Amino acid sequence: MISRRELLKTAAGTAALASLLDAQTTPQFPPTAKRVIYLFQSGAPSQMELFDYKPKLTDLRATELPDSVRQGQRLTGMTSTQTSFPIAPSLFKFAQYGKSGAWVSELMPHMSRVVDDLCFIKSMNTEQINHDPAVTFCQTGFQLAGRPSIGSWLAYGLGSENKELPAFVVMISQGSGNQADQPLYDRLWGSGFLPSQYQGVKFRSGADPVLYLSNPPGIDGAMRRRFLDDLASLNQVNLGEYGDSEISTRISQYEMAYKMQASVPELTDLSKESERTFQLYGPDSRRPGSFAANCLLARRLAERGVRFIQLFHRGWDQHTNLPKQIRGQALDTDQPSAALVQDLKERGLLEDTLVVWGGEFGRTVYSQGKLTADDYGRDHHPRCFTIWLAGGGVKPGLTFGETDDFCYNIVRDPVDVHDLHATILRTLGIDHTKLTYKFQGRHFRLTDVKGNVVKEVLA
Repeated sequence: MISRRELLKTAAGTAALASLLDAQTTPQFPPTAKRVIYLFQSGAPSQMELFDYKPKLTDLRATELPDSVRQGQRLTGMTSTQTSFPIAPSLFKFAQYGKSGAWVSELMPHMSRVVDDLCFIKSMNTEQINHDPAVTFCQTGFQLAGRPSIGSWLAYGLGSENKELPAFVVMISQGSGNQADQPLYDRLWGSGFLPSQYQGVKFRSGADPVLYLSNPPGIDGAMRRRFLDDLASLNQVNLGEYGDSEISTRISQYEMAYKMQASVPELTDLSKESERTFQLYGPDSRRPGSFAANCLLARRLAERGVRFIQLFHRGWDQHTNLPKQIRGQALDTDQPSAALVQDLKERGLLEDTLVVWGGEFGRTVYSQGKLTADDYGRDHHPRCFTIWLAGGGVKPGLTFGETDDFCYNIVRDPVDVHDLHATILRTLGIDHTKLTYKFQGRHFRLTDVKGNVVKEVLA
């Protein structure tokens, strides 16, 4: 006779196994992308300095932002006590490029050469006005910590094309703009309530890209293999007794780590890359941990079938000294971002790789602090900002959405974070309402209870 305790353990094990079997679903639509490279610009780039040209602001310099434009919208604590909100037009020149005629700032000369491969969305908006919840929202579809990140959802839903590497890889670089920019937390690439095997694996710069991957002194490959086999046998016993899905995760992650001992050194060895490739990505591409080097590694990960490749580049939070700081940020990111698009295209990878570039919100048209002839800052602005997409089945050479003459409100085709997530999933063949996971009695999804696919940007 089976005891009540044993029955409950068996039921728990069956439920845990069922939740894992729900993963790696068959796409509901023909996918146009197999993988995603998300170039997240942490800190929130100023759209008015980069891609959203507002020539009429020049004549309005230092005048007060009209109340009819601000409409009583909330402000951050950093500018809510300001008695004046002087309009600060961008100091940087803009021009139109390519057959598409896209407007691009002089800060982005390399991006201007690939605009016909890009799809600009100038009407992005978010619900959050502060960094931590806004970044969390962009990464997880929810403003509070604890939900799975977008990369974890895709690892869960589609798995990896390469069994020797994780489905979800993360790399972080520090920009030369704001050196004291907002911190980034490991939970931003965490798996939340999904089994932890779907969390992102952070690659670091240096000789040991993944912590604790190398064998310790005195342990060779054969000894490691015997150790893992014996450990797996013990874990299988525990799995059979307790039915905890995290035990399955532990077994699979030990095996993945063993495989990565061979695959990661080969991946991160750039010695076989051509001189032309390094020139394409720029001088920083030889410096481990730089945004340029991470973009080059992102291409190599895409070649090897990694499903979701997340790059975070810090330094865009420019409340003061914006003209100087944003020059540094643009120098960090302009050439490598353009090079990644060009490199993927030349290798035939852009057609099934979706590249996403953008931050967590935009910046205000009014100056934070004192406005001078050559200096100003900009506060957080959630009501509108610009991102771009490339490859993976999106329309190239398209500009979608429009903001008003003050770059303060959206006047056409708004796109929120849930819409962006729904659209990313659609390129991968996934109906965002169908990719769910049951937790605490509710079927959760990346887009929560919202989200509409932006069909106008899909080819």
